Amino acid sequence: MIEIRWHGRGGQGSFTASKLLGVAVTLYGSKHALAFPSFGPERRGAPMQAFTKIDDVRIRDRSEITRCDYIVVLDETLYRQELLSDLKEEGKLILNASRPEKYQEQGGSRIIALDATSVALEILNRPITNTAMLGALIGVSGITGVESVLEGMSHFLKGSLLDKNRQVVSRIYDEARRLQDEPTRIAQIR
Repeated sequence: MIEIRWHGRGGQGSFTASKLLGVAVTLYGSKHALAFPSFGPERRGAPMQAFTKIDDVRIRDRSEITRCDYIVVLDETLYRQELLSDLKEEGKLILNASRPEKYQEQGGSRIIALDATSVALEILNRPITNTAMLGALIGVSGITGVESVLEGMSHFLKGSLLDKNRQVVSRIYDEARRLQDEPTRIAQIR
């Protein structure tokens, strides 16, 4: 089973990204997926988590994920060095960071940092990074193809919002794929 934990703030779309990935692997990848959030009475801006589980067989375990294949952090202020201890042996932490180079020494090849906010601002005119970080995750992990995600997005988004978010995913996906060949695992997205 592939287990992904998303860290974001209420209103940033962590749960939406989790669902988008689930739809992509289920409808276009012949896998089973479970996507769910974890939050209490928090309000917009409060820290929250979302989870995605992916497997070849039906998923019956609905518990929160503590040992992760991937941790995706949408908001840099939520990053803590301790998150690395929640990763499985080959796990990766994918971090949205304004200065990705700052994280080069902290986690070595376990942290993949990129500036998703800049791309979201450029294309969406809003600092909503959920689809950017989804693109980074699939670029790093190969969990599913980018085409599956782009097609799956049409189940949640429409019109120009869909088109713009597809641009965001594609651009970050390409950058994340490029990062796989770089030993420093950081990116300045152009």
